[in-house]
Amino acid sequence: MSAATLITVAPTGAESPPQAHPALPVTLDAVVATARACQAAGAAMIHLHVRDAAGLPTLDPGLLRDTVVAVREATDLIVQLSTGGAVTDPLAARLAVLDAGPDACSLTTGTVNFGDDVFSNPWPFVAELYQRTQAMGILPEFELFELGHVTALHRLLDTFGAPAGGHVHADFVLGVPGGMPGTTQALASGIALLPAGATWSATGIGRTSVPVMLGALSLGGHLRVGMEDTLTYAPKRPVRDNAELVERAARLAAEALRPAASPARARALLGLPTGG
Repeated sequence: MSAATLITVAPTGAESPPQAHPALPVTLDAVVATARACQAAGAAMIHLHVRDAAGLPTLDPGLLRDTVVAVREATDLIVQLSTGGAVTDPLAARLAVLDAGPDACSLTTGTVNFGDDVFSNPWPFVAELYQRTQAMGILPEFELFELGHVTALHRLLDTFGAPAGGHVHADFVLGVPGGMPGTTQALASGIALLPAGATWSATGIGRTSVPVMLGALSLGGHLRVGMEDTLTYAPKRPVRDNAELVERAARLAAEALRPAASPARARALLGLPTGG
């Protein structure tokens, strides 16, 4: 069990429209301000989606590069880009996300029903994306929505070898309609199947965010929180902003005697070069 807790913030996502919450950061300035506030609150990594001028999700290469550069200049956070995008994004555009030069990226290892939609991750795409991360020195965070995705993670490692940097890090995403339920039992089942030496975090969607966070801390894992995953802090109580969610995660991690890791400590945990 790590003596510190890596807290990742996912501030925006690709699902919620700008009008869903006044604090949802959809402009570059708002993302940078959010990144600063979340680092101060205890985050060490930021998981980024970007939006266009109308506030709609986009994989525009220029906007992705600008966002990576701006967040790096303003903070010490590990910059992780989403290669999932929106469920409607073409696979080629999702592969091209890596050209923006993040420290890390999300890498979902299989297809999953996502509410009424299908989040498509066919094996040839997953394999190509993984090999590109290896060639470019980008750390993949394996996003696992169900237990079959853990099996696919092992297939990647067995077929293509270790990730860039040599360390395996995964994130269990629970509570998505179509994936694993947001319970400690489901989380424990997934953890038991991970490769030896892997680290992991957990994300609870919507009303599962707090139960999953508590379960992850009880099992020795790390945390992902943010307005990508929930717009409420408690029933009938909208969240103030992303920093409030990070503050709660850091407070609970401290109570579990595993305080929030600094970005430098998180880099060492994940095998990333110091200073990005």
